[in-house]
Amino acid sequence: MKIILKIAFTFFIVLLVNAKLIGQELPPIQKFSPVDYSADSQNWMVSQGANNFIYAANNKGLLEYNGNNWTVYPSPNNTIVRSVNAIKERVYTGCYSDFGFWQKNNFGVLEYTSLVSKLDSNVLIDEQIWDIIEYKEWVTFQGRKHIYFYNTTTEEFKIITSKNLIYKIFKVDNRIYYHVDNEGLYTIEDGKPKLLVNDAITLNDRVINVFENNKNLFLLTRKSGFYKIEGHTLISWRIPSLNTLKNLSVFSAIQLSDKSYMLGTISKGILHITKDGQIDYIINQKKGLSNNTVLSLFEDSNHNVWAGLDNGLDCINVTSPIKTFIDYDGVLGTVYASKVFKDYLYLGTNQGLFYRKLGAVNDGFKFIKGTAGQVWSLYNYNDDHLLCGHHLGGFLVNKDKVEKISDYLGVWNFKNVPNQDNLLLQGNYDGIYVLEKTNNNWTLRNKIKGFNNSSRYFEFTNSNQIWVNHEYKGVYKLTLNNSLTQVIKVTKEQGLPKGKNSSLITYRDQMLYMSNSGVFKLNDSLQTFKKDSTLSKLALSNHYISGKMVVDLNKRLWLFSKENLSFINNDNLTNNITITNLPLPSKFRRGALGFENIENITHNTYILGTANGYLKLNLDNVTYSDHYAVHLNSVLNTDINQDLTTKISLQDSGDFNYKYGILTFNYSVPEYEKYVDVEYQFKLNGNINKWSEWSNKAEISFENLSHGDYHFQVRAKVGNKLSSNIASYKFTINKPWYISNLAWCIYLLLLITIAILTHSIYKNYYNKMLKNKELKNKQIIMQMKNEKLNQDIENKNRELAISTMSIIKKNRVLNKIKKELKKSKDANNAEAIKLVESNLNDSKDWSFFEQAFNNADKDFLEKIKQVHPDLTPNDLRFCAYLRLNLSSKEMAPLLNISVKSVETKRYRLRKKLGLEHDNGLVNYILKF
Repeated sequence: MKIILKIAFTFFIVLLVNAKLIGQELPPIQKFSPVDYSADSQNWMVSQGANNFIYAANNKGLLEYNGNNWTVYPSPNNTIVRSVNAIKERVYTGCYSDFGFWQKNNFGVLEYTSLVSKLDSNVLIDEQIWDIIEYKEWVTFQGRKHIYFYNTTTEEFKIITSKNLIYKIFKVDNRIYYHVDNEGLYTIEDGKPKLLVNDAITLNDRVINVFENNKNLFLLTRKSGFYKIEGHTLISWRIPSLNTLKNLSVFSAIQLSDKSYMLGTISKGILHITKDGQIDYIINQKKGLSNNTVLSLFEDSNHNVWAGLDNGLDCINVTSPIKTFIDYDGVLGTVYASKVFKDYLYLGTNQGLFYRKLGAVNDGFKFIKGTAGQVWSLYNYNDDHLLCGHHLGGFLVNKDKVEKISDYLGVWNFKNVPNQDNLLLQGNYDGIYVLEKTNNNWTLRNKIKGFNNSSRYFEFTNSNQIWVNHEYKGVYKLTLNNSLTQVIKVTKEQGLPKGKNSSLITYRDQMLYMSNSGVFKLNDSLQTFKKDSTLSKLALSNHYISGKMVVDLNKRLWLFSKENLSFINNDNLTNNITITNLPLPSKFRRGALGFENIENITHNTYILGTANGYLKLNLDNVTYSDHYAVHLNSVLNTDINQDLTTKISLQDSGDFNYKYGILTFNYSVPEYEKYVDVEYQFKLNGNINKWSEWSNKAEISFENLSHGDYHFQVRAKVGNKLSSNIASYKFTINKPWYISNLAWCIYLLLLITIAILTHSIYKNYYNKMLKNKELKNKQIIMQMKNEKLNQDIENKNRELAISTMSIIKKNRVLNKIKKELKKSKDANNAEAIKLVESNLNDSKDWSFFEQAFNNADKDFLEKIKQVHPDLTPNDLRFCAYLRLNLSSKEMAPLLNISVKSVETKRYRLRKKLGLEHDNGLVNYILKF
């Protein structure tokens, strides 16, 4: 196993030694695969709309890219879309047997209108529309053997027909040209075809495009290069790239706004040729292109070049201030250090040390033998020596060779010793070493004893005092002896916070320390660090990720934050600092955190190390547009169960029911720079009345907002530039039915009704209470009257009883007197007996009794007389006695008859009254 590992390692070293890293500094490329845009692989033509959206003719249909999302619109007749051209507010497309235009409806969705109905139905049989160009008010559609001119004003058509196949149609300097198979190059004059060139080149080769250059007309062929048109003949354009072009098969080509050329080939990728005919660079699949067969090319409004490929769609940022060098083969590795030395560019990586001639962008980087492994730093000593800090030790570099200075592992960096030009300090994993130059060669002199911490960052304040930063332990001040052999005193700085990826550097004779707590300056007189508010605000406001600081040859101080690559300049006169933020986020820089590196290669051109190469940044070309516009692309309403999503019109204010579900806003900025980040910020007036945090997310959803009026607003930040507009949408969430205006009216009516009913109920209740009280009072009064009547009745009854008893007593007495008188034989007694008998039958007693009886029992005698009119006065008297419930014994004296006669009288009265046997006489009398 050890032998196998040894052989593998040896093989790797051999490969690395002999490796020549082929690569170019190329413009950034954004790649979109069929998976990204959810359509087929081939893209036949590309165009850009007035809103800066990108449109592509794809096998599956029309593709639309708004800078954030792709939308696929299937072709109207389910065939391949071969051509597309966005003109004003319309997107014209052509496919098999059909062509027309797409236009956005109120929902932000493209709708198709075919123009074929305006033509003879037989014209487009078996016809593909391969190209679409704009010519004044006309839109021209190139078919297989026809060219259709559509007048957008009158909606009329003109048609030019060819017997042979039309290869391609061109517009140059407001003039139309087209190439016909086996006939030559035509132009159109006075509405008719005119043969311009029928040279053998145009008969045997295919014309890819026609260009204007210095007022001369040139054409580019597929296999034989450029030709200048002079009269009716062609003259080869003898340019440096001619031989290369003759070995290629060019399929597409355009002339860029700077008059240079971009050529797309079959199987060889893309060539960029200067206006003088020099090959500037070649982009192919090995250098980052998605596919080597380029079906179409298009330059957008920001001078990006879009390549419609046989498999994918790529955007090349041709004018970007950033060029990329990417190690697609993985030989170079992550760049930790770069240095320009004696016209050579050196790169120190985790794979070793590489170099190439400065400016030889087409040459590959070569590996320097003996440097395999981790390179930490490169140090230029007075333009005389280049030193390399390596995991294996320190090296002296001499062009393509190295000489080892020390065998102690882990050399971080080198520093000049003040006032001693022949000495350097070397920071190692285990402390600090002294290097000495003798006979123009560097050797390790000694280690400085008394300090064994890792010394990646260290700075001098004088020749005997060093400050050392250890990111996990803190900052130390070391006092050295004069011979630099011993640390006399070690003092840990207590006022500085420790921090991951912190660093220490000297900038314009001022020592700076930076960590996630901010930037601190050393106060020389107090020998302590104090926080610098200006620099700390810069470091922290851009989201701290690394405290690494770099001072370049232009005396700029570079800082590396999450959002920006920043540099600081000091004015030479006022010493005021100026801060420049370059919007190059860390996700695009892709360097090793804490090991960021940037190096001057010319005055304003820099190399920034990345994980697989480097970025080349030209500050002179850094310009960013002020006219980025944010677009509200769609408003979607998803029901509360998330079963149905509906697009909402963008033209009118929205009107939604309560508990409408989820409202989603999609927005974007059509910006296509690879290394420019787009962030969005929104607010919803009526709910969130302040701007949200910046986010890369290009949509936001709101669920079940409360009722009310809302105004959604969104803006964008492209790099550090705010969008020129704020996209907005107003909408209303209706009140729920139970608090709607109608409901409030109903509630008001109900309230009034309830109030009326309540009032009525209370009124009735109180009226009833009053009536009850009145009735009760009446009852009380009646009761009092009844009591009084009862009392009167009792009094009358008492009087009646008294009178009755008086009559009884009187009659008893008179009967006794009568009996006694009859017993006496005296003749004079006869008169006395008569007198007694007259008193026993005295009607006055009856009248008195009758009056008393009527007072006690009013209307009884009248009632019974009405029922029984045949009753005699004696019968009525007898009834009155019965009414008084007198016994026969008690009634006998009153009637002056015997008890037996009373019983007889009772019997006779029953018969008069017609009473049955079982009906009591007294009970019957009492019922009246």
